[in-house]
Amino acid sequence: MVIKTELCHFTEYRIYPGRGQRFIAKDGKVSFFITSKVDSLFHQRIKAVKLRWTQAWRRMNKKGKVDESAKKRTRKAAKFQKAIVGMSLDDIKKKKAMKPELRVQAKEAAAKEAKARQTKTKAAPKAKSGAAAAPKGKADKGQKAPGGKKAAGGGGKNEALKSKR
Repeated sequence: MVIKTELCHFTEYRIYPGRGQRFIAKDGKVSFFITSKVDSLFHQRIKAVKLRWTQAWRRMNKKGKVDESAKKRTRKAAKFQKAIVGMSLDDIKKKKAMKPELRVQAKEAAAKEAKARQTKTKAAPKAKSGAAAAPKGKADKGQKAPGGKKAAGGGGKNEALKSKR
């Protein structure tokens, strides 16, 4: 047996036979309310969306039933390889395909070569300069620099104004 139910105009609850109040507006629009409380709220022009216990509020705030298929699925970003400066894409792929032991050996060889180059460059300037380059000492805050001004210490605005006058 199927019972004919109607929906409340305000709350959207099911109204069973023998329940509710029917209201017909001047323009002929028929509203059916589940209780006198709902009827009163409707006539006070209170919005159903602002009342937490109404279906309208639940729909607006995404409460209740949520279809899993309707939920948006986030896509994983596809990995994409690009060539970088100094290396083409083929070179990168070759390096990835190399066995780890070979990669470690190549890294060590490159490190040795870099170290040798560094020691070579350090030894060359020392031999050239010798004792000709005298060590430069920093001037203390209290001492005056060759220009007649103090070496350090930000005079700020006042110093700049004095120099303009």
